[in-house]
Amino acid sequence: MRKWIWGAIALIAVALFAFFAFAPGYVEKGMNQVVATKLPTVSDSTRKLHAGLQIADMHEDTLLWKRDVLERASRGHVDLPRLIEGNVALQIFSSVTKTPKGQNYDANSAETDNITMLAVAQLQPPRTWTSLLERSLFHAQKLERAAARSEGRLHVIRSPGELDVLLAARAAGQKAVGGLLSIEGLQNMEGKLENLDRLYSAGFRMAGLVHFFDNEIAGSMHGEQKGGLTPLGRQTVRRMEQLGMIVDIAHSSHATVAEVLKIARRPVVSSHGGVQAVCKVNRNLSDEEIRGVAKTGGVVGIGYWDAAICGTEPEKVAAAIAHVRDLVGIDHVGLGSDFDGAVTTGFDTAQLIYVTQALVDRGFTPEEIGKVMGGNVLRVLRAGMVPGRI
Repeated sequence: MRKWIWGAIALIAVALFAFFAFAPGYVEKGMNQVVATKLPTVSDSTRKLHAGLQIADMHEDTLLWKRDVLERASRGHVDLPRLIEGNVALQIFSSVTKTPKGQNYDANSAETDNITMLAVAQLQPPRTWTSLLERSLFHAQKLERAAARSEGRLHVIRSPGELDVLLAARAAGQKAVGGLLSIEGLQNMEGKLENLDRLYSAGFRMAGLVHFFDNEIAGSMHGEQKGGLTPLGRQTVRRMEQLGMIVDIAHSSHATVAEVLKIARRPVVSSHGGVQAVCKVNRNLSDEEIRGVAKTGGVVGIGYWDAAICGTEPEKVAAAIAHVRDLVGIDHVGLGSDFDGAVTTGFDTAQLIYVTQALVDRGFTPEEIGKVMGGNVLRVLRAGMVPGRI
């Protein structure tokens, strides 16, 4: 009998080891895919142009997954070797803290959460199992520790001055990438305005108000009520501008977007998504909303997955970018990949040269391409990260 018990315990131990060792990677591999798609032929002139760009991507979710951002992975879309290969100067890393079961673009309840099981399966600190705030603080710590081990290849960016140091290092020939922390949905404030200050202190410099469900801050485009800003939400927007955190309207309901654009005193961004005129999906921005973002001096980030651009080809990315340029001008559009955000794309971050080529093929000038691929985002960060000036 004792032998049988020990055998059963051994089997359970092996099963648990296999679960914790392999399940997180297996789940991610099925959710962050790169599929064969039509890619343009890259010219020598485009290679030269691309090598001189300061590329900035406004949104991806790599910190959610259990892998070392410093090591090249066989799954997903982003890691430091691929960022360097793609010539990315600045990557904005988002903290995802909660997603609903049965997640969809139409309507989701806030009552369920997929991330809790993922946090347990990844053997994250127990404090992250029950607190959305602690999940974001853990993500910030994860990026800081990676930067400390990177031998100067990864810089955590918290201010315009640190951004200048990064760009100077790159100009001197260093293979360096900046990482800036963002938040996908301020449900991680856990209903307390003072927690926004804790997130700022941890290094977060951008935040989306909502994700796939309504929260204490605002209504989501994918929520059940789809309302506007709450009283706490209006306080939060004002406090973000005081601190030097960029307000991100991605995933926000139409009512929330309208209210934010009305009260904003600093540039507002839509970090990742598409535009209704090119791809009529409910989460994409209307022309009126694009005009509103531009009026604040902000930027619309164009994603690379099907629901954002109705395809996965770089040409589709360029088409959405062209629409924003033609509507409000070249200064108000940029990149917002949503890499590693449970999306399927036609290329990863090492292959961003295909986006550059698609823009060249569409007739964008080198100056316009420089703004789209990073210049516009860097401008907004310089303005938005300065605290107190509102």
